[in-house]
Formats: sequence, structure tokens, C-alpha cells
Amino acid sequence: MSRSVRAHLLLFCVVGVWGSTFVLVKSVLRDISPLLFNLLRMALAFLCLAVLYRKQWRRIRRAGWISGALLGFILAVAYQFQTAGLKLTTPSKSAFITGLTLVLVPVLGALPGVRRSGSLPPAWNVWLGVVLAFSGVFLLAAPPGDLTGIGTGDLLSLGCAFAFAGHIIFQDRVSDKGAGTGTDLAAIPFEQLALLQVGFCTLFMAASTRLLEKPHVRWSSLVVVTLVIEALFATAAAFTIQSWAQKFLAPTYLVLIYAMEPVFAWLTSLAVLHQGLSARAGWGAVLILAGVLAAEFLGNRSWV
Repeated sequence: MSRSVRAHLLLFCVVGVWGSTFVLVKSVLRDISPLLFNLLRMALAFLCLAVLYRKQWRRIRRAGWISGALLGFILAVAYQFQTAGLKLTTPSKSAFITGLTLVLVPVLGALPGVRRSGSLPPAWNVWLGVVLAFSGVFLLAAPPGDLTGIGTGDLLSLGCAFAFAGHIIFQDRVSDKGAGTGTDLAAIPFEQLALLQVGFCTLFMAASTRLLEKPHVRWSSLVVVTLVIEALFATAAAFTIQSWAQKFLAPTYLVLIYAMEPVFAWLTSLAVLHQGLSARAGWGAVLILAGVLAAEFLGNRSWV
């Protein structure tokens, strides 16, 4: 099995974890405030990575510290904007606006000064995949008549979309893609990228959480189990896999795979909660899958 195929499979597993735990996280937020949950999740994930990659500490160079700090800051902004925006807008509008990351990554990647040096802009099949997948996100996340008017929550959600897009693009710029790729920034080993960005994200979240909410928690077995699952699998393992996978995949392919998250959430709600979802949502899931397949199997790869 090639490393590219392995990267695809592992990323699908990551997205599957994110989507399938949505119901669990939504339930546990009755007992803990959202930003405090994010902070504890990140802190626990960082402790796990700090132990797992303890041999990396002495190998980290100045470029690694700077890149990790920038990635951690962008990641913290994305999560905090997403949560703060969700308080001021509807969940459907938040999900739809955050889904603009799908479009922002290839649009920004088409700019020579933004994408990694020596790489090509997205090809026609990638744009087709983005259009199909974003249409699917629209059907899944944006009910008719709920997109009128722009408020503060919508602007924060838009900031979240730009932050997530920037995180994916910048991580591609600093990923260790091997010799001969023409990258113009220092290549950082994926272990260090995962460790440092989660660590700095934890620091930035700790500094901003009390400013954005009044943290509260009512400890229960559900809170503890959910935190452990989210920290180990949805954060520590997920960001390690993402950091490694970007050595072999272009940002546009990465973000298209991430578009499968609402599909997994949809399937989980259907299987666990037995919620009867509309045919419109079903067609949205089909379009997202079609977009991923179009980018993967039509035309030639680009921006690699």
C-alpha cells in the first residue's frame, strides 16, 4: 500500500471519528461550557503528545517553534471563532459558513504567493470536486430561508472558515514533503508540527476562554469519557495524522476529505438516534462523496 493511499485511509478514519462523535459532544455540552471543553480537550491531547514525542523536544529548532506557534494560534482562533459565532447565529448558518473553507482553500491556493513554491494551482477536476462538495454542504447544512441577513455570529463563523483554510495552507507550506519539492519555508517533521501546534493552541485557548465565556462544568462519567475520546482520537491522533498526511496530499484534497465530516455525522444520527433525515440531506451526502471522487479520479493531480 502506497503512502498516499495510506494517508487517504487514515484521514477518512479521522473524519469518521469527528463526524461520529458529534452526537456525543453535543450531549456532553449540557454539563460543560463549550470553550472549557475545547481547552481541556486540547490540554489532555498535548500531554499525550508530549509523552509520545518526548524525544522530539531536543530536536526542535527555531523554525519549528515559530511554525508551531503560528499554527497553534490559527487553530485556536478557528475554534474560538466557531464556538463564539455559534452562540450568535443558528447552527445551520454556522455549519454552512464554516463550510466555505472548502472554497477558500483552492481559491487561496490559486495565488502563487500563497501556495507552496514549485507547486501547481488546482486543476479542473479539483474545482469540479469543490463545487460538488460545497453544493452537498449547502444541502446538508443550509435550510431554505435561513441565510438572510448577516450578523456578528455570521462574521465570526466566516473568520473561522478563513482560519481553518489558513491553517491547512500554512501547514502545507511547512510540512516536510521531502527533497526536491521546492518549498520555500523550513520543513518541520510531522511529530513536531502535531506536538507544537496543539501545545500552543492550548496556551492561546487558556488565555482567551475566560474572556469569551464563564466556564462551568458538572463532572460526570459522560464528561470524562467524552474528553478522553476527543483528546486521544479526535485531537492527538487526528492532528498527528493530518501533519503526516500533508507530506503526501495537497491541501485541496485534504479539505475535500474533511467535507465528509457532516456525512459521517448524518449517518451517525441516522444509526444511533434513529432520526429520519430528509432526502435533501441524503442528496447532499451524495454530492459531497461525488466531489471527493471527482477530485481523486478525474484529470490530473495538482498542487502536490
